[in-house]
Amino acid sequence: MGFATKAIHTGQEPEASTGAITIPIYQTSTYVQDALGRHKGYEYARTQNPTRLALERNLAAIEGGYAAHCFASGMAAIDTTMRLLEAGDHIIVSENTYGGTYRLFERVLKNFGLDFSYVDTTEAANVEAALRENTRMVFVETPANPLMAVADLEGIGELTSARGIRLAVDNTFMSPYFLRPIEWGADIVIHSTTKYLNGHSDSIGGVVITTRPEDAERLGFLQNAVGAIISPFDAWLVMRGTKTLAVRMRQHDKNGRRVAAFLAEHPKVRTVYYPGLPEHPQHLRAKRLMSGFGGMIAFETGSLAAARSVLDNVRLCALAESLGGVETLVSHPATMTHAAVPAEQRVRLGITDGLVRISVGIEDVEDIIADLDAALEHA
Repeated sequence: MGFATKAIHTGQEPEASTGAITIPIYQTSTYVQDALGRHKGYEYARTQNPTRLALERNLAAIEGGYAAHCFASGMAAIDTTMRLLEAGDHIIVSENTYGGTYRLFERVLKNFGLDFSYVDTTEAANVEAALRENTRMVFVETPANPLMAVADLEGIGELTSARGIRLAVDNTFMSPYFLRPIEWGADIVIHSTTKYLNGHSDSIGGVVITTRPEDAERLGFLQNAVGAIISPFDAWLVMRGTKTLAVRMRQHDKNGRRVAAFLAEHPKVRTVYYPGLPEHPQHLRAKRLMSGFGGMIAFETGSLAAARSVLDNVRLCALAESLGGVETLVSHPATMTHAAVPAEQRVRLGITDGLVRISVGIEDVEDIIADLDAALEHA
């Protein structure tokens, strides 16, 4: 079964009692039981919900995993994944990871005895050099936010598999349409469903897809015990989104390539970070690992004043946090998505005050380019 067919049909079969083509929103907190100890498979909505279950089946299928568990946000999904570990465990993390992930790890989870090391995951040798006796997980974000560094998934997957270490991959930027990390050795795949999976900027959620039955069982327990679950309505919105994921991602990719090529030639742009450009340092790897390059781009303007000028003068593109919606969004990583990362660390990683990030939407690409061109003229 092809990807688009799975996305439209798996978990989204017509509702049995009425034949409704769309899964209903089961907006209920509890379920009436036939007798003590006898029910229809559902007891309490934190524990089970038919709408959420349908989404989880759908996402497990399109990512190629054993099971999926959905949460109230992408951060809740990452936090619950870390609860598979114990105090004293060591985790290796992509150094260029999302600022919210860094904040969770450094300012919350460290207080509970987890230890994090941040390394350049574009080379498996860097991960190997950072391994310790107590390393229990490698957490990779690829392409990394916001500089689009592409991790050596193949090499890291071989490394972690040989040592029995979990490999967790945040696949939010590419979606399972362009990248399926499980095929390259990942044990766990995480998404902010808020982004491309939903695709319409009207829902918050997260998902963890697992390959190991024991991890799936533990995550199911944690989902119920902690209770940071996605709502039925948000689950329904994401299911609506996955039905069009294939066609949307193709257009994001088509537009992304055009916008990246335009920026690469613009005299007021110093550097463009996009895996689809031949000059990107991991371009050949991206071609091997991924079936497309997507719509996420970052570019360097040279200064905070230049970046501010661009961001203040876009008209079609919207200055906003988030990404992956049908509309084009622009942001300033240093003060928005990565504000939680210390300034000296941002500078070391290349997240400068002049860096602008674009989530290229699916509007007519000529209009996106014209808007960026006009804004850059003010820089």
